[in-house]
Amino acid sequence: MSKSAISKLAISTSAIQKPFGFKSAANQSRFPKTLLASALALSFMGAGLSSAQAATSAMPDAAKLAAGVEQKVIDWRRDLHQHPELSNREFRTSKIIEKHLKSLGLEVQTGIAHTGVVGILKGGKSGPLIAIRADMDALPVTEVVDLPFASKATDTYRDQKVGVMHACGHDTHVAMLMGVAESLAKVKDSLAGDVMFIFQPAEEGAPEGEEGGAKLMLKEGLFAKRKPDQVFGMHVTSSMQSGMIGLRSGPAMASEDSFTIKVKGRQTHGSRPWNGVDPIVAAAQIITNVQTIVSRQVDITKAPAVVSFGAVNGGIRSNIIPDEVELIGTIRTFDQPMRADIKVRLAEIAELSAKTLGATATTEIHPGYPVVVNNPELVASMRPVLAGVVGDKMLIEPGLITGAEDFAYYALETPGMFFFLGVTPKGTDPEAAASNHSPAFYVDESALKVGVEAMTKVALTALNGQ
Repeated sequence: MSKSAISKLAISTSAIQKPFGFKSAANQSRFPKTLLASALALSFMGAGLSSAQAATSAMPDAAKLAAGVEQKVIDWRRDLHQHPELSNREFRTSKIIEKHLKSLGLEVQTGIAHTGVVGILKGGKSGPLIAIRADMDALPVTEVVDLPFASKATDTYRDQKVGVMHACGHDTHVAMLMGVAESLAKVKDSLAGDVMFIFQPAEEGAPEGEEGGAKLMLKEGLFAKRKPDQVFGMHVTSSMQSGMIGLRSGPAMASEDSFTIKVKGRQTHGSRPWNGVDPIVAAAQIITNVQTIVSRQVDITKAPAVVSFGAVNGGIRSNIIPDEVELIGTIRTFDQPMRADIKVRLAEIAELSAKTLGATATTEIHPGYPVVVNNPELVASMRPVLAGVVGDKMLIEPGLITGAEDFAYYALETPGMFFFLGVTPKGTDPEAAASNHSPAFYVDESALKVGVEAMTKVALTALNGQ
C-alpha cells in the first residue's frame, strides 16, 4: 500500500472513530467488532483500494498451487524413479528438467557441473533473488521394492556392474522442484523478486577422478553473476511419517571427511611372525586406539563426533603375513575446530601405534562436505510458515543428523535453510522403515504435495514478505 493510501486510511479511520467517542483503547474495545470491520472496509475503499485490488495484493494460495501440480509431480517422480542415473551421468534427467523449465518461459542454463540445470524465473516486481535446490543423482543400489515403476536399471560403478536406484529420494526432489517452478511461474506477476531453480548433479559424490556437485557448480560460477539473498533445500526422509516436516536451527547435518591409512610391515610366513613385521596386528592396534579420540580426547558435550572404520584390506592367505594393510573410514563432526583437531589426532595415533610394533602408518585425509548450518534468523522467520502448512504437531525439530549433504556449500555463500520431509506411510513405524540408501527405501507419494506446498509457500514468503 502506498504512503498516500495509508495516510488516507488513517484519516478515514479517525473520522469514523470520532462520532463513536473513540478516545482510548478501552472505548475502542466497546465498539461492536462487526461495525468496526465494516468501517475499516469502507475506509479501505475510501483509500482507493477496490476488493479486486485487495485480492491482487494478497499472497497466492500455495495449497491450491500445489494441488494443481500434484499429479504431474507424481508422474514425473515415477518416470525418474524408473530411469535413475548415477552421479555426473544424469543426462536424461537434465533433458527432462530443461524441457520443462523452458516450457515455463524461464531463462535456462545447462551443462553446469557436467549435467546441472539452472532456471531463472523473473518476478513481476523488483525484489531479492532466492535460490531453491534439488539434487538429481541416484545410487549404485539394486531395488527390491515391488513397484510397477521400480528401477531395473544397471550401470558400471568402480568397474563393477551394479543396479541403480533412487534410494535416497532425489527423484522426488527433482519432481517437487519442477512442481514448485510451475506453481511460481503461474503467479510470476505477483512475485516481488526472482527465483533461481538449481537442479544439481552428484550430491552423492562424483566418480573417482572427477569433480561434481554443489562445489563444482559454485566453482563454475553459479552465484558469480548474482548471488542469491537466500537459498533453500529440502530432503525426504524415512525417519519421519508422511507429511511431517523437520527443521533445525544452526548446525543440522555433519561435516564428512573420509580417510585412508596405509600400514606397512614386512612380509613373512605365518608360521614365523618374528621374521617379519605384522601390519595386521598394527592395524588392529590403530583401530582400537582411534576409538579413544571420541570417547576420551574430544569434548563431546560441545558437539557430537563420529570416527568409523568401514574397510580393512590386507592379506590373501591364511599362512602369509602381508606387507601392507589399508584402513578406510569416515569422520563426522558438527564443529569446525573439532573437525580439524580430530584429523590431527587420527594421524598421530596411527603413526605412533604402528611405530610401537615396528611398522609404519601414513594417513591421507580426503576432505568432504562441510557442516550444514541453517541460518537462525531465516529458520525463525520460516518456522511459522511451515507450521502453517502442516500444523504445529507435524513440524518438529529433529536431532543432529550425522549424515552429510553438499547443500552446505551453498549455505556457506548465503543464508541457507535445509529442511526434511517425512515420507514413511502413516501407520508404519519410521524406526522400522527402510532407511535412505536402502534397497527397500519407499516413498509415500502423498507427501509430495506437502513438499511442493511447503517450498512454494517458503518462496512466496521470502519474496513477498508476508
